[in-house]
Amino acid sequence: MNSKIIIAIDAMGGENAPYKNIEGISLFLKKNIKHEDIFFNIFGNEDLIKKEISRHKISNEMYKIFSTNTVVSDAETPLTAIKNSKDSSMWNSINSQIISNSNITLSAGNTGVLFVISRMLLKTIESVSKPALAGLWPNEKNMNVVLDLGANVECDEKNLVDFSEMGAALYKSLFPEDTPKVALLNIGSEEMKGTDTLKKAFSKLKEISTSGDFVFNGFIEGNKITTGESNVIVTDGFTGNIALKTAEGTAKFITDSLKKSLTSTLLSKFSILFSFFALKKFKEKLDPRKFNGAIFLGLKGPVVKSHGSTDAVGFYYSIDLCYRIIKGDLMNKIKNNLSHINEVSK
Repeated sequence: MNSKIIIAIDAMGGENAPYKNIEGISLFLKKNIKHEDIFFNIFGNEDLIKKEISRHKISNEMYKIFSTNTVVSDAETPLTAIKNSKDSSMWNSINSQIISNSNITLSAGNTGVLFVISRMLLKTIESVSKPALAGLWPNEKNMNVVLDLGANVECDEKNLVDFSEMGAALYKSLFPEDTPKVALLNIGSEEMKGTDTLKKAFSKLKEISTSGDFVFNGFIEGNKITTGESNVIVTDGFTGNIALKTAEGTAKFITDSLKKSLTSTLLSKFSILFSFFALKKFKEKLDPRKFNGAIFLGLKGPVVKSHGSTDAVGFYYSIDLCYRIIKGDLMNKIKNNLSHINEVSK
């Protein structure tokens, strides 16, 4: 590993780029002023980037700019983008893990294109047939890692086992003092419930968990995800994406309904004064910007996808996620965990 953690930033990806991207870097440096082990390789329109860096007074010792001429739009398909994106900020930020010294790549650009280019350039780990998209969800005790969130519509038992080992490695790299506790998302918690694929994955994970990579908690139903009894939730991409969008919609419904109720009458508005700190704490807990950043797992290099519409604060949290991933030695943890699958299979 380099003496510094080097994050490659696609500065042109997402809405309001590169302004929020550079401001996100500035926020990270201000909040982590003692972290002298961080450096940014920034890819995009050099003139715009320099202007924003100057406005935020970012030290020239903290970054290097790589000028690119094109931007991958949200409207592009992976096929057309691959043909036209070799001089884009997205392509070069990913490729910098190969030809330069970047440890990880962060982009808020087109998710489908980012996934395809990442897989094409970085390649998958030899024993992994399908990379997964993992995200962070809050629970009552700390945080969940949930995967797959949409990269793979169909998965077999091997994929679910791979996801479990990679998800456990991600959790351990982010929360080194805690123990990964894996559960398979299912329609019931009993062993006889679910598809043949889930039952086969259950048996395999029960066996593999003896290696000590994680505690296996069996099946989990959707209404138990936020309890924190399990913190690595594994499913196929079809189910995971539906669960994610449902959770996001429910959280928005709750916060919007609460806001509407508290501002509907003069008395309710007055009551806000007495519950200000409780409401502030509630809002902060459900702030989606804190969980901004999905991680591609199973590639030979780590890539994080920031939500395209997030603001500078959300982008800051994605940068912080990248920093913690490399600091926690994710790639070696994944390789170590995956090796135990082969050992148990022998």
